[in-house]
Amino acid sequence: MTIKNFFNALVICGTCSVLLACAPGNDQGADENVVLPATKTAKKVPVDKKPALLDHARSRLDIYATFPLTASLDHLSANQKKMIPVLIEASKIMDELFWLQAFGEPQPLLDSISDPQTRNFAAINYGPWDRLDADRPFLAGFSAKPAGARFYPEDMSKAEYEASPLAAHSGLYSLVVRDETGALKAVPYHVAYAPQLKKAADLLSSASELAEDPEFANYLRLRAEALTTDQYQPSDMAWMDMKNNKIDLVIGAIETYEDQLFNYRTSYESYVLIKDLAWSERLSRYASFLPELQRGLPVPEKYKSETPGSDSDLNAYDAIYYAGHSNAGSKTIAINLPNDEEVQLAKGTRRLQLKNAMRAKFDKILVPIAAELIVPEQRKHITFDGFFGNTMFHEVAHGLGIKNTLDGDKVRIALQELASPTEEGKADVLGLYMVTRLFEKGEIPEGEVMDNYVTFLAGIFRSIRFGASSAHGKANMVRFNFFREMGAFNRNAQGQYAVDFDRMQEAMNALSQKLLVLQGDGDYAGTKALIDTMGQVSETLQADLERLSAAGIPVDIVFDQGVQNLKL
Repeated sequence: MTIKNFFNALVICGTCSVLLACAPGNDQGADENVVLPATKTAKKVPVDKKPALLDHARSRLDIYATFPLTASLDHLSANQKKMIPVLIEASKIMDELFWLQAFGEPQPLLDSISDPQTRNFAAINYGPWDRLDADRPFLAGFSAKPAGARFYPEDMSKAEYEASPLAAHSGLYSLVVRDETGALKAVPYHVAYAPQLKKAADLLSSASELAEDPEFANYLRLRAEALTTDQYQPSDMAWMDMKNNKIDLVIGAIETYEDQLFNYRTSYESYVLIKDLAWSERLSRYASFLPELQRGLPVPEKYKSETPGSDSDLNAYDAIYYAGHSNAGSKTIAINLPNDEEVQLAKGTRRLQLKNAMRAKFDKILVPIAAELIVPEQRKHITFDGFFGNTMFHEVAHGLGIKNTLDGDKVRIALQELASPTEEGKADVLGLYMVTRLFEKGEIPEGEVMDNYVTFLAGIFRSIRFGASSAHGKANMVRFNFFREMGAFNRNAQGQYAVDFDRMQEAMNALSQKLLVLQGDGDYAGTKALIDTMGQVSETLQADLERLSAAGIPVDIVFDQGVQNLKL
């Protein structure tokens, strides 16, 4: 049975579904016999009630720069080229499912918007809330976005959920609805979205027949099964074992960012990727340093006692299709997966650098930002290699630290909705720590390490513009204010910033220690205090960010994508 949201009087209907978090592959507490609430047939909005664009949003319709997703497919075989449209079709189903999780049925909303630019903005945001403006509504008639999206009933409080039997489980792959008595019940994704998931699984099975790499074929078969059972761990293990495939696919219910109520529930997404063999070869040596870097973290031994898996993988790719959560608002430029802590400890993670998407953000956004906000004498240090390296080390740094608190709980459970911004902040600052340590080991030349530092500062301005609702945006605001207080950079009278290399290192070590200890202690109150005090945009910084908007610098990118771009 599909879950639909009818579009009624321009207000989201009151019955929202909730995703119950669970241990990977173990959807405890879920009741497959629960029947989802009946839904009304979606109807077009009357002409006289079409949603109007709010005044504040008029200047935001062009904050995305369009970028075509293409890649060379000349090195692929005939069967591999036949596989790509099949993978894209499966990805489109993930897009449909994410709409249901984030907003509801999309077509009534999109059909009700007559202006093409406004309709496109709604499509980019997967609903009427501006993802890069703290989820602020941009259409009249809509209230604030529910923190739990459509994973939870809108009338459910955190206290009600925490007092229910469902709170004992982490339920990554289920929705929470009310039964006929009003009690909270969990419905597994594979039940709630059965028709769509069956279709996607069939497509992956068909693609596996075209796969020439046996490890990739095995992954596709196991991932097809995962979609229809919510048992993802076997396919995650198989994904970690892939080494030689030229095509990659990341698909399923993966990240928990959309659940801003608890950060428990996963959203559907997909990436179709082509491996860049030359760049991947350049990156391969860095993964081997992970255990050594873990041992050198600037915290007491108990906060770095876990050993990262030794099978970690680091490669570069060109993306040819994004769908669902990965395509909503700001676009991901690097991937660090799986999220399953058990898989991470057993095998490590794979880090996928999306080179063409990264190049788009560097050329269209980061270079213009640096021209406005970085002192002229340091602009020579704004380089694509520095941007690529910082992004890469950010993803590698997700593997550092610990995944379980000192008390044995999972960090993501202990920190709830604060887990994602804390983890992103940790990865950012430990990425810089890794650059510094590799520089000290002679792995990175002196000139290049300054490129990393100055590009890192410019990157903070880029990510802060994602807004307070973004985990990356919150993490960057905390780091900006923490670094500013420690003198890691200076601002001149012209509103331009310069890195202080030595103080940047001091700030890096101090913030690294603070975040790692907060995670290890599972300190929700301490984490909230840090974000509340350091996660604010000052008047001075806001004025600097407004200069970027006045200069017409895009905030992010939107893709022109599909088989039509691939010459298939």
